Amino acid sequence: MANTPGARPAAVDPRVLALAAQVSESKDEDVPVLLLKLKEILNSASLGRKESKKIKQEIYYYDLTQYCMLILRQDYSRLRGGWATAAQLAEILSHCCVGLEVKEDPEEFYKKFLPSAIDNLLFLGRRLQARFIRAIKDEEKKDFLHCFRTVTDAICWLFGGHIELTECVLQNDHFLQLLMTDDVETAIIMMSVLHDILRVNSPVLLRVDEKILHSLLDELVYQLSSTTNPVIGNAATKLLLSLATFCQQLVKLLTTRYKGLKALLTKQWTGKGFDRDLSQLLDLLYSEQSNRKGEMQRQHQAACLIQAVWRGFQTRKRLKKLPQAVTALQRSFRAKRKQELQHLKKQKEDEALKQQMQLQRQRAMRHFHERQLALLEIIHASQVGKHMQEMEGKSALTIQRFWRGYRVRRYFHQQKQSLKEYKAAVIIQRAACKFLEKRRKKRALSPWKDTKRLTDEQRLALKQKVDDYIKLHPASQMSEEMSEELHMQAQEKLAQFLLRSSLDRRATQRREALLARVNTDVELLMNAPGLAETTEKDLDIFVSRSVPVATKAKQSHNTMLKYSRWPWWKKLGDEFVEGDVIPDEALNAELGTLFIGGRKSL
Repeated sequence: MANTPGARPAAVDPRVLALAAQVSESKDEDVPVLLLKLKEILNSASLGRKESKKIKQEIYYYDLTQYCMLILRQDYSRLRGGWATAAQLAEILSHCCVGLEVKEDPEEFYKKFLPSAIDNLLFLGRRLQARFIRAIKDEEKKDFLHCFRTVTDAICWLFGGHIELTECVLQNDHFLQLLMTDDVETAIIMMSVLHDILRVNSPVLLRVDEKILHSLLDELVYQLSSTTNPVIGNAATKLLLSLATFCQQLVKLLTTRYKGLKALLTKQWTGKGFDRDLSQLLDLLYSEQSNRKGEMQRQHQAACLIQAVWRGFQTRKRLKKLPQAVTALQRSFRAKRKQELQHLKKQKEDEALKQQMQLQRQRAMRHFHERQLALLEIIHASQVGKHMQEMEGKSALTIQRFWRGYRVRRYFHQQKQSLKEYKAAVIIQRAACKFLEKRRKKRALSPWKDTKRLTDEQRLALKQKVDDYIKLHPASQMSEEMSEELHMQAQEKLAQFLLRSSLDRRATQRREALLARVNTDVELLMNAPGLAETTEKDLDIFVSRSVPVATKAKQSHNTMLKYSRWPWWKKLGDEFVEGDVIPDEALNAELGTLFIGGRKSL
């Protein structure tokens, strides 16, 4: 039960020893009442300072302090003594921890035990605060408020004896929840706890997280703005004054984070009985504002000076570069004019070349016509008409051939796009029809309707019918031997089914492999070369058993690759492809009939 066997005190107080024995042997609900005896032991009038320290060490050695800390999280609404017992235990815990010197393993006491004690005390305070707010009778509210005050006094006493616990209190979530309340009495008590923290260890505010500090300031300013109670206003004003007096940085934070705080304090809280503290706080805020204005004015003058120096530097730099800019401008102008002259010269050369080519073409045409006339003069007059008809026929055939080719090509391109759109529309319609059919089947198979709930009379009637049916048709009882025999039969049938299914699976695999091999061999035989061209390597293809399997796997792989390269409208998802893949014949339809513009054209 003790912490360390080697750390036992030399002479133990018999009251502590007897109490430790009673606690270890009692039930959990009796432990809180037994631990109240520690108050009598601690308040003994004959104890001096050394003896008090020795008693606290003995209590800690026999884990009575740990018991006090752990049972604070129990629900005391059904225990003997109620929440008053919890408040007294909190007071006992704080008195046991203050002035205690732990020689064995002090790190566990300071780093683990004390923060846990603070957390449990704050948790107990939250529970008491919630019950005080919910209480209706004045007597109950008075008792809960007294217990809450006792717990907060114990917290203050504990961090007053151990200053390092102030940071734990501020960083605890329960403390902020206790402070964020609309109840006047508990809010005043929590503000007094925060004031005690600042009085004991004011530099702790600079060590806590910035979010926690902002949350505390937000709550204080909210209390000032949301209530007209002078007691709340006085407590919040004193806290803000303590914060502002302690650190100038907090004054700057108040003026920058809360813009209307000075106007709020002046209009709402002037003449409410704490004008002295209010005026001191306002003086600090206004002095910070004036300092900020002076600092801003100095910064403005410095910025103007920097801008003037920079503009002068830029102007002087631009003036130095002005001759270079003029030279660059002249150079670019000359280059531009030279480029324009070259362009005009090239344009004239192109026009001259074009005119020369036109003259050469005219000369060639004239020379061609002259040769045609010379040939006509050589031919006999009776053959001239026949020759001209042949030439006209050849020319007409050439023109018709080119025109028909152009028309067919243009028509083919038009029909190709229409065919592609038609095939895409067919595939999309097929997929949509399959999807709608599936959804229609699902709706038909699994309809869900909200059933009407039965009334109590209907439930009783149905229950009576069930009981009557059970009485008329009792269940047949089966003996243990029959159950075992039925179980053995089921096991035998299951084993036979598993054996048969495994054999069928193996036979199916062998059949599929044999079928793939036969198909592959047939394809290899059809693609095999003649007997005159057959080599020994071709013979190995038919002798080996792995070559057909590898060939079939390669074909399957190529099929999957080809399927993956299809456009999106050919594969709208696996849910639309049921057992068969769309064949290439459906994708490459012949040009016999085409669906164009809502009609079929041959």
